Amino acid sequence: MSRVEQQLEDIEETILQEVPNDISISNVTYEGPELVVYTRDPKKFAQDGDLVRRLASKLRKRITVRPDPDVLAHPDEAREQIREVIPDEAGVTDLDFHADTGEVVIEAEKPGMVIGRHGSTMREITQEVGWTPEVVRTPPIESSTVKNVRNFLKQERDERRDILERIGRQIHREEMSDDEWVRITTLGCCREVGRASFIISTPETRVLVDCGDKPGAEGEVPYLQVPEALGSGASSLDAVVLTHAHLDHSALIPLLFKYGYDGPIYCTEPTRDLMGLLTLDYLDVAAKEGRAPPYESEMVREAIKHCIPIEYGDVTDISPDIKLTLHNAGHILGSSIAHFHIGDGLYNVAFSGDIHYTDTRLFNGAVNEFPRVETLVLESTYGGRNDYQTDQADSERKLKEVINDTYEKDGKVLIPAFAVGRSQEIMLVLEEAMRNGDIPEMPVHLDGMIWEATAIHTTYPEYLRDDLRDRIFHDDENPFLAEQFNHIDGGEDERQEVADGDPCIILSTSGMVTGGPIMSWLEHLGTDADSKLVFVGYQAQGTLGRRIQNGWDEIPVGNGGAGRANTMTMHMDVETVDGFSGHADRQGLENFVKTMNPRPEKVLCVHGDESSTQDLSSALYHEYNMRTFAPKNLETFRFI
Repeated sequence: MSRVEQQLEDIEETILQEVPNDISISNVTYEGPELVVYTRDPKKFAQDGDLVRRLASKLRKRITVRPDPDVLAHPDEAREQIREVIPDEAGVTDLDFHADTGEVVIEAEKPGMVIGRHGSTMREITQEVGWTPEVVRTPPIESSTVKNVRNFLKQERDERRDILERIGRQIHREEMSDDEWVRITTLGCCREVGRASFIISTPETRVLVDCGDKPGAEGEVPYLQVPEALGSGASSLDAVVLTHAHLDHSALIPLLFKYGYDGPIYCTEPTRDLMGLLTLDYLDVAAKEGRAPPYESEMVREAIKHCIPIEYGDVTDISPDIKLTLHNAGHILGSSIAHFHIGDGLYNVAFSGDIHYTDTRLFNGAVNEFPRVETLVLESTYGGRNDYQTDQADSERKLKEVINDTYEKDGKVLIPAFAVGRSQEIMLVLEEAMRNGDIPEMPVHLDGMIWEATAIHTTYPEYLRDDLRDRIFHDDENPFLAEQFNHIDGGEDERQEVADGDPCIILSTSGMVTGGPIMSWLEHLGTDADSKLVFVGYQAQGTLGRRIQNGWDEIPVGNGGAGRANTMTMHMDVETVDGFSGHADRQGLENFVKTMNPRPEKVLCVHGDESSTQDLSSALYHEYNMRTFAPKNLETFRFI
């Protein structure tokens, strides 16, 4: 008998000792990090609201209870009973029954009312019909991404269960080594912005953290071929952890499956959906620009199929010797700081991903309290000694001044923006400014993926800032549904119509002017001296956005602009409004470390230009007397 089989047998014995005699246990198995308990008495299980919690505490595992299929009420009968239990105000839009697992997926406009206080309504559903409810939100703005991901995962339920069972056995396998050490190898984003990728390894486990591309630098990918990564085969990786969905962290995750990886990807649920949106667009842009895509769209679907979503604060076993906890990073929707607890209290490492330390209009600030952290891997995008961003209130004031000035000249304001994060932040500023009369009411046109990304934000309001979430949850005041916002879906004809029309504001991808619809807008508006191009986000070295910001006025045009010989002399004024970045500035990064509890012993400063990483590393060393490093790519650090 394998160690896993013996372990499951012991767990079943413990469960039988803990549950009342009239509750039967028919099977116990692992699905990913969760322990799944099957019973012929789901109604009795549900009657004791604390039973699952007590078992989880006793076994120190996440537990899901499922009914045996042959004790379930018929779906037609169960449908009526479930609707009687759930309040009408919950706005149930769909009930989807899965007899193989005994689960019913309930889609509702207000999931909290389906869940009930401390899960009371869900328990009542199980008591009535035996089925185990799983609750998802009906997007207030229809999202094709969310719909497609949910439908795809529904179609792949059987295969996904097999994948999860296999992963579960891997997680709970017997430890093979008595050695104790922890190493981090840098595969990218060191002394540069982009291609974020790291390996954290122990004698037992190898985990890849992020796998992104480098904006504006075609062909510069993480050093995946080295022995520590995929050099000894993709199957040597135990897990992948994705901190967030921006392409400089996620673009090459699907490539891993092309190389033969078949394991889990741990991330938040919105990160999973946004990764699907952004990587498919990444392939589309490559095709339009005549570049060979690094992988096929099928690999994106494989990545989504292998995602195991976890919520902020949930401690999750990902291997025999590593527990992972994700915490809010305050950067974009679902962005995470990844905390690894290694061994039995042996060592703790936190990867910041990208962080914003203070609250923004969209998100609560990054979490920096942990049970333990010995080493912090810290982003340094704005880590330079002079990288202090404008206060957000001042930034908003300046943006409103720019808009008012342009409006008076009968011009248009063109804002290159990342589809995820900055666009929604700017939308909130504009909606409030027009509502309060700070700027004239005018159309705000959203081009590229911005509308779809906004729809995904409204699907997951629990990841948004508290007061914004409450507006969406309770007050039916969803600011993203303001009538000023117009989704550009008519292509070049609609863009030409907007360019020829009245004053307006245009938010368009890509945020660093590296392709996409922003190139078309520059062609339409670039020669208009009364209009303004306004940068509100970071422009990486090597990107057209950085060159324009630095004074270039010869812009490539024609067929999207990338790699074309034709140029246009730009007459638009160019403004940079700091303060809207999703990254902490130098002060924010220092404050994150200064107030971190506990303060780490070592800090690796990464994900910044060479001067930024070195400046931040030096400052943290001198101010807080901690060991700091500004590593290069392909360095390995051993801890313990």
